[in-house]
Amino acid sequence: MPSLRRARGAGCHCLGLGRPRRGRVDRGAVRPVGFSLRWQRFLQADRTRGLHRALRADPAGDRSPSRAVRSPRPAARRLPLRNSRQAAGGAALDRHHQDLRQRPARRRPHARRRRPPRIPRSRLQRGDPCADARRQPLERTQRPPQRDGIPPIRPDGPRARYAPMNVVAAFEAEAARRTHQTAIVDGQGRAITFGDLAARCNLLAAAWRARGIGRGDRVLVAMGLGIDLYVAMAAAWRIGAVVVFPEPAMGLAGLRHAARTTMPKAFLAAGFYRLLGIALPELRGLTLKLTPHDRGAGNDEISAVEATDAALISFTSGSTGSPKAIMRSHGFLATQNARVADLVRPTREGEVDLVAFPVFVVANLALGVTSVLPNWNVRKHDGANVASIAAHIRRHGITRVLVPPSICERLANLEAPPPLSTIFTGGGPVFPALLERLALKLPGADVVVVYGSTEAEPIAHLHARDVRDEDRIAMQQGAGLLAGAPISEIHIRLEHDEILVTGEHVNKGYLDPRHDAANKRLIDGAIWHRTGDAGRIDSLGRLWLLGRHEARVGTLYPFPVEVAAMSWPGVRRAALIGVAGCGVLAIEGDGRHRHEWQARADCLGDLVVRQIDAIPLDRRHRSKVDYAMLSKKLK
Repeated sequence: MPSLRRARGAGCHCLGLGRPRRGRVDRGAVRPVGFSLRWQRFLQADRTRGLHRALRADPAGDRSPSRAVRSPRPAARRLPLRNSRQAAGGAALDRHHQDLRQRPARRRPHARRRRPPRIPRSRLQRGDPCADARRQPLERTQRPPQRDGIPPIRPDGPRARYAPMNVVAAFEAEAARRTHQTAIVDGQGRAITFGDLAARCNLLAAAWRARGIGRGDRVLVAMGLGIDLYVAMAAAWRIGAVVVFPEPAMGLAGLRHAARTTMPKAFLAAGFYRLLGIALPELRGLTLKLTPHDRGAGNDEISAVEATDAALISFTSGSTGSPKAIMRSHGFLATQNARVADLVRPTREGEVDLVAFPVFVVANLALGVTSVLPNWNVRKHDGANVASIAAHIRRHGITRVLVPPSICERLANLEAPPPLSTIFTGGGPVFPALLERLALKLPGADVVVVYGSTEAEPIAHLHARDVRDEDRIAMQQGAGLLAGAPISEIHIRLEHDEILVTGEHVNKGYLDPRHDAANKRLIDGAIWHRTGDAGRIDSLGRLWLLGRHEARVGTLYPFPVEVAAMSWPGVRRAALIGVAGCGVLAIEGDGRHRHEWQARADCLGDLVVRQIDAIPLDRRHRSKVDYAMLSKKLK
């Protein structure tokens, strides 16, 4: 029996096509039909189709070379077999085609994916915002592990693999265990259980998925701090979308800045905020408008995303310049929640928290702790009604509070504050006088001061009971502000008195890479974040804050002078600032002690005391001095 290669050659020769051309066949090349092996096989099959039909019709027929096989085609198209060699070749070709029919079907090659437009490297290095926005589709396929500091789970080769996860999975697990426990109570007293919150999240995620929201899509949120906000955030994370949360303290300016910076796909709003989609020019082009009251059908599964997939884009307070966009991944949020949980995890069941910080509400949902939202305007903490806050605490049985120092000031002014087991405060400097007043009014409460920033939260914490008498004396004499011991999961270093931090829960880069050059440092292969705060480490390993590094006046940092001045008689607030090259200590308080203030200021340095009616504070927590506004006010 002739070999298959010989049979192919004989078959082709007997059909008048000639022998196939040897060598590789380039599928992508354009060749004449006669020189393409694929076309030769096609013509072979076409010309022998009649022969095959005849053989199937008469299996026992005579195949001798002397008899021509009758084809069902017209007589003029008959294919005679002239000699035994051609007959043998035709039979071998017939068997070859029969073998091909018995083989499994060959899979068609997948269609080539359309690649995003290439962005010039020069524009990426300059940090062009338009280039960053066009780079958004690349985030689904190109996820550098060093962006959020999440190392690959199995770095097996050039394309590292990541374990699927979702930050909302921890909340779903707690909701299954605590179905009937209250999860969130809003400022008006409306409550929702963990089970109902998970059910609403499921329906909302199904509705948004049906409308085209999927993994990596950015959703700009414009809603008040209420139950609907956290339902919407959990629903967006459930389907893998990215929540864009503008800075609330900036109002409409913050919303417009977020829209320009992130270029979202959809706009999520409730109530009168929905009108902003028409009123603001940055939002008119968004045709996909979502509400927290959308309802879908069916059970929506949690999307398994990678640890480096973006989950949240928030903004800094803008107290030191333009608000910077920070992108947090699912892995980063899970790590941050774990660090916050180490700090706020309750020691007993039944704790109810009054929470003014959204990051702690998210952590409480994963811990299964009930969160009560503020009943005051969070944009004006210093104008909150303290009697209403006390009634809010008693009405809902609140045992712990997580509030900024400005709210702690009002609680300390109450004659009979409600009983509390723990007070967490942060977002601004907490001076020793406030800690003493809280300890006097709430002797059984554990007061915890948390130091951190938007990029790294938390960094250090301090229990008021751990402040020694010598620490209080040192702060009154100009040693700075004690922030406590750094947490074990963070690394701190000082460069020219500036505090630099790194760790798994420290953000490694901003959405706009132009901000990285001024706020990030690459040291020994690790990315360090420049907090902008000056500090020092004492012999016990505790961190002392000296104030903003750029706010130094000569050799004096703000906090050593301000903390000392806060212990003087008649001083409600103090701020050190440079005016025309001179150090000015602005004091808000009783002017009858002005001469004593100047005498004490002379002991700290070459300072001029100026009394002021009100020192401007930051817009977010109303606890930090707004030095830019103060400079304009003094000038």
